[in-house]
Amino acid sequence: MAAAEWGEGVVDSLAQHLARVLPGQRGFTRRNLFRMRQFFDTYQGDEKVTPLVTQLPWTHNLIVLTQSKRAEEREFYLRMAVQERWSKRELERQLRLGAFEQAVLAPAKVSAALTQIHGDAGARAFKDAYALEFLGLPASHTEADLHHGLLAELRRFLIELGNDFCFVGSEFPLQVGGRDFALDLLFFHRGLNCLVAIELKVDRFEPEHLGKLNFYLEALDRDVKKPHENPAIGLLLCASKDSEVVEYALSRSLSPALVAKLHEFFREVDERSATGKEELRGERRVQALRWGHGVRYDELRGGRRTSRCARA
Repeated sequence: MAAAEWGEGVVDSLAQHLARVLPGQRGFTRRNLFRMRQFFDTYQGDEKVTPLVTQLPWTHNLIVLTQSKRAEEREFYLRMAVQERWSKRELERQLRLGAFEQAVLAPAKVSAALTQIHGDAGARAFKDAYALEFLGLPASHTEADLHHGLLAELRRFLIELGNDFCFVGSEFPLQVGGRDFALDLLFFHRGLNCLVAIELKVDRFEPEHLGKLNFYLEALDRDVKKPHENPAIGLLLCASKDSEVVEYALSRSLSPALVAKLHEFFREVDERSATGKEELRGERRVQALRWGHGVRYDELRGGRRTSRCARA
């Protein structure tokens, strides 16, 4: 149907015709027919995106189509929705939190050891910030509150971490030199084939925090890691961090580790009106698109391990 014919009554006639010849079939309203035309115009001839849209329900495609402004952004959300198996609700949440802008503007900063062992896939498996707004914790929460909240909302935390993460244990016991220690949270990453130790901090990152995390990683590699697995990775999740301090601390670290913070975007926009939220997201989208050309969003694939894994 030529573009000039649209809006001249043809769509209304087509919708009525489809209702007659396909009785009982839903979805062929005038509005949806215009969306189908928009979908076709947007993706026709795009060899990278076409395989992705065929793997997602129409509702997912419609959300990405109507809420993403540029081709790079659409590709990111389509690829991540397929890779992470996001539900409709989770896809909307990631769009609201600006996952694309976050991935482009603030990729995870990891130690040299992590890159040497896992390459670029190691950095892509993690984020610089994790959104835990679903916990509903007060501003003055303790580490115990955060810990218990994550266990209570473990399924949602696994979704936020990523599809390849599997839960192993909480306050995981480690014994070194006759002394007992407890690691906050222990996971396994199927794609990287390694244990992931998570330590929680409700205050600002300090360099000495890495010393304790490195100690736990050494204990895991010596006493817990299986022969076919890669060395364990450490993730320090803290309330805030100075990027320069983190860079200095990680530059001399011999362990595969990274420092991430709680995502502040949700709290930031929660105080704004609906218009303010969209303005803020638009600002970040523009910044991301300026820097995001040529960024690759490859899928991660790996082996299996029996445990509790994320499903959106």
